[in-house]
Amino acid sequence: MNRFLSRDSSAQLLQHIQDSGISYQYDYEKHRLVLLDEAGNEQVFFRLPIVLSPPGQNLPEGGVQYVVVLIQAGNCAMGYYEDGHNLDHKVFRSYMVRKKQGKSQIKYLKTKGKSRAGSRVRLGETVEFFDNINGRLQEYFEDHQIHRIAISCSKTLWPYLFDSKVATPFDKRDERLFKIPMHVHTPIYEVMLDVNKFLLKGELIYEPTQQPLIDSLLPGNFGFYNSEDLDTSSYT
Repeated sequence: MNRFLSRDSSAQLLQHIQDSGISYQYDYEKHRLVLLDEAGNEQVFFRLPIVLSPPGQNLPEGGVQYVVVLIQAGNCAMGYYEDGHNLDHKVFRSYMVRKKQGKSQIKYLKTKGKSRAGSRVRLGETVEFFDNINGRLQEYFEDHQIHRIAISCSKTLWPYLFDSKVATPFDKRDERLFKIPMHVHTPIYEVMLDVNKFLLKGELIYEPTQQPLIDSLLPGNFGFYNSEDLDTSSYT
């Protein structure tokens, strides 16, 4: 089961958990609290909004600065955000998909090679596609202090991002990386904004047997969303 909370309610709940002495661990990679029982067993997961700082850390002056990067074969939507607000965005498209088969050139290369002219064109556009992505990322990282990198990119495309001629301004093990925990539709500007709305909400994930604990954590004045109140069809 899951329950979504507004940013303000998430901040209240975070403070409530800290004040009540509930045992928890903080998972930086997934930006969430893991609530534990007396034996140290995991009970509830509380994913924090991306704009909230981890327990014990002060919010950066001006708020959390982060980038959202959504990459699929031939499509990318990305943007720079401050305290939840999108201040810059860019959409890239590339001819990387074979029209009849609907298969990306990268996957096709693993089985058929790259001898045909069309394949060479798609390969060239693939190289340019990732060069453009990294070029815009370089600008963001040069102009701003980036606290988190929210990214959605398949394992197939991961090497092409980091092996681009234009260097990626972070490495594969950068602790700021945050893999977006939802299925992302074809990246366009509107999809990126929807992803950001998801990242700005807190989320409680728990088993039905933990409902009494959830009820005790959420006093009546907490604003929250049941899963049916949101379009969660693409959330995982």
